Amino acid sequence: MNSAAWQAQSLLLGYPDADLAGRLDLLQRVVRALPTAVGAPLARFVEHARRAQPYDLATDYVATFDHRKRCCLFLTYYAHGDTRKRGLALLRLKQQYAAAGLRLTEEELPDHLAVVLEYAAAMPEPGAVLLSEHRAGIELLRLALEDSRSPWADVLASVSATLPPLAGDQRQAVARLAAEGPPEEEVGLEPFAPPEYMPPGYMPHAQGHRR
Repeated sequence: MNSAAWQAQSLLLGYPDADLAGRLDLLQRVVRALPTAVGAPLARFVEHARRAQPYDLATDYVATFDHRKRCCLFLTYYAHGDTRKRGLALLRLKQQYAAAGLRLTEEELPDHLAVVLEYAAAMPEPGAVLLSEHRAGIELLRLALEDSRSPWADVLASVSATLPPLAGDQRQAVARLAAEGPPEEEVGLEPFAPPEYMPPGYMPHAQGHRR
């Protein structure tokens, strides 16, 4: 059941292009079959996407995820910030996906939540582990979207509903991230990601998933 939920969540957290509009009827049928805690928030977002004008939905997506640092969809950012450690984490993710046969386009970073969810839908067991490793960042993103009353808060609520409750250490990690923010690089070190993860004209939050 989580595989279907993760695939739906992945599509709904990607950039809302014409492909998404064409999938809304199918997504609506999928989310109706999910457990209430997982499916009900997705159903609300699907209905919102159906009512919204495509341009308005896309503009809201950019304003939410490209222009608000607290609403970052790139999960390794929460753990490592813009540091060299993040570059290594991205490389490990790319290798993990490649081993499972998942190939990314040049515009996709492997830690984008939509990409992670797509991987989890295809590979549920290691995908669940990967999502759990980033549980604190996912929770912080959910809270930030709720605070800004974003419709995408429903999608994050659905993601959280597929994961185990926050444990003590995870709660502390969320509190620490909220108070201190992600780590910062020391002066003089290289940028946070290797060149292959920085497409021409790339901006940290602007590329999205399958945009």
